[in-house]
Order: sequence, then structure tokens, then C-alpha cells
Amino acid sequence: MDEKLLQFFSSLDRSRFVDEPYKALSSLDRPLPIGHGQTISQPSLVAYMTEQLELNKKHAVLEIGTGSGYQSAFLAEFSGELYTVERIGELSKKAEERLSSLGYRNIHYRVADGSLGWPEHAPFDRIMVTAAPKNIPKPLIDQLAPEGIMIIPVGPEGWQELLKVTKDRHGSVSERKLLDVAFVELVRK
Repeated sequence: MDEKLLQFFSSLDRSRFVDEPYKALSSLDRPLPIGHGQTISQPSLVAYMTEQLELNKKHAVLEIGTGSGYQSAFLAEFSGELYTVERIGELSKKAEERLSSLGYRNIHYRVADGSLGWPEHAPFDRIMVTAAPKNIPKPLIDQLAPEGIMIIPVGPEGWQELLKVTKDRHGSVSERKLLDVAFVELVRK
């Protein structure tokens, strides 16, 4: 793992991103409930997915599934601007409060259907999807910039493949399986 990412991973207090009674479990490397049938991913997977995006401070990043804001903190730390979309208004509001209290000012929030992306700010250099659709939504591929990278779990509920989707400078898209994973379903309107 990249040294800066490792330092950030070690310093970010995950307990700030979960409510009682789960705070006591926040140091475990496992997913935890955050309400509304959603989860916060295990820390090692969040760090791995972040590393796979190959971020730099010039990148505009789209995140689908703000959740608790834990993954958002990683993305905001290592990119220029983060545009994060959450379907559940209460989760988005709590995440915004948490991330603002940590000093992040490069995050833009939206409550909407994440499968549609955020076309007004496209294209995005990087896209992180933290809930699993059965297939990659076409709007997300369309909103990925040339030479962009998207990390997305794809497959039926409960068991998916984590894919690294890349678009070359000519617009050709390819995908590579990274891991078998289990994410909550990406719910569309």
C-alpha cells in the first residue's frame, strides 16, 4: 500500500463514522450497519479500493453511495474535488456533518439515484461505486473521462465481483476483476 494512503488509513478514526452501539466494533476489519439497511465497508477493503483508483490532487471524483462518509474521507483526502451521491437523505446529511467537522471543503453532496451519476459535473477522472448494481450503469461509463478509472462491485445481491473499469484516451472501455466481494445492492428509482 502507498505510504501516504497507509498513514491516512492508520490515522482516520472509523468510530467517527458509525453510531452506537457499533462504535465499540469500529476497530474490527469488518463491515458494520449504518442504518437504513446500509453498511460501512471493512477498512482494509476501503483502503484497497482507494488505492486501485490511482488518485491524485488533480482528479475530479464521483462517488456513488456516500453512506457514512468513511470512503468519502479517503477520496476527498487524495483527490481535487469529490462529488458524492447518496440515495438516502438522512445518511447524506450525517456524512456531510461528519466530513465538514473533519475539515473537508472539497466535497459536493447530492441526494439522488446514484446509477444516473452526476451529469452536470461530468466527465469524472475517477468513479467509486460502493453499492452493487447487477450490471454497470451506462450513465457511469458515459461520465467516465478518457483515461479514467472506475471501481465498482457488480453482480447479484450478496456476492459480486469488484471490477476495475478503465477507459482509454480513445474512449474504449475495458474491465478487470479484482476480487470477489459482498456489497449492498445499488437501488435505483
